[in-house]
Amino acid sequence: MARHLFKCIDGHTAGNPVRVVAEGGPDLQGKNMSEKRGHFLREFDWIRRGLMFEPRGHDMMSGSIFYPPSDPANDLGILFIETSGCLPMCGHGTIGSITIGLEEGLIRPKTPGIVMLETPAGLVRVRYEIRDGKVLWVAFTNVPAYVAATDLELETSELGTLRFDVAYGGNFYAIVDPQPNFPGLETFRASELIRFSRELRTLINARYPDRFIHPEDRSISGVSHVLWAGKPLAKDSTARNAVFYGDNAIDRSPCGTGTSARMAQWVHRARLRVGEAFLHESFIGSRFEGRVLAEARVGEVPAIVPEIRGSAWVYGYNTLVIDEAHPFPQGFQVL
Repeated sequence: MARHLFKCIDGHTAGNPVRVVAEGGPDLQGKNMSEKRGHFLREFDWIRRGLMFEPRGHDMMSGSIFYPPSDPANDLGILFIETSGCLPMCGHGTIGSITIGLEEGLIRPKTPGIVMLETPAGLVRVRYEIRDGKVLWVAFTNVPAYVAATDLELETSELGTLRFDVAYGGNFYAIVDPQPNFPGLETFRASELIRFSRELRTLINARYPDRFIHPEDRSISGVSHVLWAGKPLAKDSTARNAVFYGDNAIDRSPCGTGTSARMAQWVHRARLRVGEAFLHESFIGSRFEGRVLAEARVGEVPAIVPEIRGSAWVYGYNTLVIDEAHPFPQGFQVL
């Protein structure tokens, strides 16, 4: 029976976990991180399941694995792994992984203060400030975000008719703003939002199986996240959200790709302009600072260039074992 060791460094970004696999990640084939993501999904998804699901992880677990860059002008490539799958892009994962990588000596940027990061969704430019060995903040210029659909409606079993937009910020999000049948996220418990989200996501992908496909990368498709909006907690915050991902998780951070998608939605609806700050709260009240850097296009679709800024912290070190002789080598979920 095979026994596999993985040396991991654990941290969190604004409350949401990030587990960097420092040693033990598989060699992957492909000319870019999108192709390497495909190779990982075909042959090594057992690693993701084993490290993210119970008993080694939990329903909110999220992580990453570093790879050499495909283009030597860049600093590194990254693969995002979490309970929801192997994501094209992860914002809180970028902030946390860069923080961990810099503080632990896993990343040595060619240009101090800048990391050029190859993700499956595309090239991401990262800025950071480090002082006395601690990364104070990380800000990344995300891949272009855009609105894919507006004012769609579906009938749900508990909330009745819901109206929503779909926007892309590295993943596709169904965005549910306050409305007659949904007064706002502050009205519900996290467990209720999870239950509503499972049904809504299933209904959306069944109704629109071929609608939400990235025009420049067909491997990125389908609504994977649901963003529920509500009233901010702090007076100076712009907005608040609760993002559902995986099967049982509400993001503890404000969600970087979700913030990108929501800024694209707000620009589309003339609620946000280029250059304005967008202070986005999470379900627990932690914040990211978003900003629209410029207008852009994705294929023929109008888009924005978003920047997301936040902070992360290291809290632990693990050597984890996946042994095929043990029960549950690929993990499990209970709820």
